[in-house]
Amino acid sequence: MQDLDTALSVTDGLFFEGHDITQDAAAHILRGALARADDGELFLEYRESESIVLDDGRIRSAGFDTTRGFGLRAVAGEAAGYAHADEISEAALKRAAATVSSVASGHSGIAAAPPQATNTRLYSPVNPLGDEGFAGRTALLSEIDAYARGKDSRVKQVSAGITGEWQAVQIMRADGTRVADLRPLVRFNVSLVVEQDGKRETGSYGLGGRHDYSRLVAPQAWKHAVDEALRQALVNLTSVAAPAGEMPVVLGAGWPGILLHEAIGHGLEGDFNRKKTSAFSGLMGQRIASPGVTVVDDGTLPDRRGSITVDDEGTPSSRTTLIEDGILVGFMQDRLNARLMGERATGNGRRQSYAHAPMPRMTNTVMLSGTASVDEMIASVSRGIYAVNFGGGQVDITSGKFVFSASEAYMIENGKLGAPVKGATLIGNGPDALTKVEMIGSDMALDPGIGTCGKNGQGVPVGVGQPTLKLSGLTVGGTAA
Repeated sequence: MQDLDTALSVTDGLFFEGHDITQDAAAHILRGALARADDGELFLEYRESESIVLDDGRIRSAGFDTTRGFGLRAVAGEAAGYAHADEISEAALKRAAATVSSVASGHSGIAAAPPQATNTRLYSPVNPLGDEGFAGRTALLSEIDAYARGKDSRVKQVSAGITGEWQAVQIMRADGTRVADLRPLVRFNVSLVVEQDGKRETGSYGLGGRHDYSRLVAPQAWKHAVDEALRQALVNLTSVAAPAGEMPVVLGAGWPGILLHEAIGHGLEGDFNRKKTSAFSGLMGQRIASPGVTVVDDGTLPDRRGSITVDDEGTPSSRTTLIEDGILVGFMQDRLNARLMGERATGNGRRQSYAHAPMPRMTNTVMLSGTASVDEMIASVSRGIYAVNFGGGQVDITSGKFVFSASEAYMIENGKLGAPVKGATLIGNGPDALTKVEMIGSDMALDPGIGTCGKNGQGVPVGVGQPTLKLSGLTVGGTAA
């Protein structure tokens, strides 16, 4: 596990030792650039990343990349100036400082207090790309392909991919505060195509987190992933057309929390609420969900994909309660929006890379457990849908309207599970869906570590989770009357 001193020592070596700028010179330029600003920081980043994809027994793509750069930001009131470069040098930083300092020209800001330092250990500082070696990971993908085909003669296509990265960041502030973080991230995905009697269906599964490759390459891990992808594909072979219309919906535990993330989570980010463009704007302290609904954003879960020891502004990650027993009690905040709204930063200031300015983003967004059992929920539905897994989806932040496609779903008829259905889409809006939660399961689960969230052109790794839920009614778009 890492601590602040270790992370600072490693990142000092990456950014200052033997390079075209010293730490003292960077600090001097930073102080000048932010002399009249309310806030701002120098964000330094080094990243190694690799990706290998095997498709039908052949390596379709393989790549390794190394990036290094900085982003410099000055904040004055609501305005922010941002400049970045892929060259960490005194000359490049001086050019950036001249650009961003203009945003505070004529401004006499009082510098915001720095975030409190932390030595919280959430994941190892290990660089996963050093494990096994590239050739070893390629051989593993070939073994996975053979295993999948050997499981069932109906398997016609296999695609498997493994990705990893190691990100080292240091955040410097004008008052001399420095924090650093070393972030591993790995992911494995497999998808299968099966065929029977001329009908083809697909299944997929993935897993990952902030750790080394050992958890992914363990046979019990990747075999479980292949087995799940195959099970899903074979279930879909027997699927019938999904019904259409308004009906009760039971959402499975774990990954279906992506609906919660998209339809509700974005609307609880600070920037949308400060600008009053969220469907939840102005509702703080009011009931927005059924009793029993409690939602948190928790970036402190060890080794999880969405966790961060510190955010990309240097604020320690935290567990932020957003909805408590149906009442709106909090927003996810970066430093800029928290200051303007008179609230505290919650450790949710995130950015895709040094080339992007930070903004409020989710980490691991989770609905907490209730007391109902899955059997009780199924038994309470006369005709509806049980959606176990989701594929893609879309949401409008302002209205909260969403459309999600179910990759695995079943009919519920007379309180019992029926045939699997294909082509089911769930249509509704987040604020309304929250009020339709009738039963909350005791089986809260986190997703397997595969989520990436997009916002304003930036993607960051995230996690989701929820227990099984029963909603009294959602519009199901299908193909059967």
